Amino acid sequence: MRNKLAEVLSDKGIKDINVLKAIKKIPRHLFLDSGFEDHAYQDKAFPIGADQTISQPYTVAFQTELLRIKPNNKILEIGTGSGYQTAVLLNLKAKVYTIERQLELFKKTKLFFGKMGYRPKKIIFGDGYKGLPEEAPFDGIIVTAGAPEVPKALMSQLKVGGRLVIPVGIDEQVMTLFVRKSGKEFEKKELGSFRFVPLLEDKN
Repeated sequence: MRNKLAEVLSDKGIKDINVLKAIKKIPRHLFLDSGFEDHAYQDKAFPIGADQTISQPYTVAFQTELLRIKPNNKILEIGTGSGYQTAVLLNLKAKVYTIERQLELFKKTKLFFGKMGYRPKKIIFGDGYKGLPEEAPFDGIIVTAGAPEVPKALMSQLKVGGRLVIPVGIDEQVMTLFVRKSGKEFEKKELGSFRFVPLLEDKN
């Protein structure tokens, strides 16, 4: 079923062989509530609690491919969610720092990572809008929720040459890639419409 899912993603345009290998390897059904297990290898998003979803596999693969991960790249993930995207990043041998703001999901996923043997560098309960300045700069930053605007903190935490992949918009999002060219210069590319749960900012 995993191989079949990888074939579907390849047919939809995912070309990075390492991303497809990760999709083949990771047991997505374990990241879903048991009621959805039968649907785990369909290219669909599903609820995971706390009004959040596990992203559609195509979206996970598309965002991951845009990061162009090399082994030991330092990657910041905003929105741990179920942990499936984290597992894909870890499978690509990235050093992953991941932030989740929903306490229920943070606790559940942290426990799950321990059981599964997934080892992110850090799993943080906190506000993704702020990023993780104490660990910056990052080779890549991936945001797995729809941001009404691009948080300046995330831009500032990218290395020169680093890549930020973020869905921007309110009702519908445009997948946007920023590549840091210098201290102040960023190249921006818009790569089509997607739908995500909203990225929430802690106003306190």
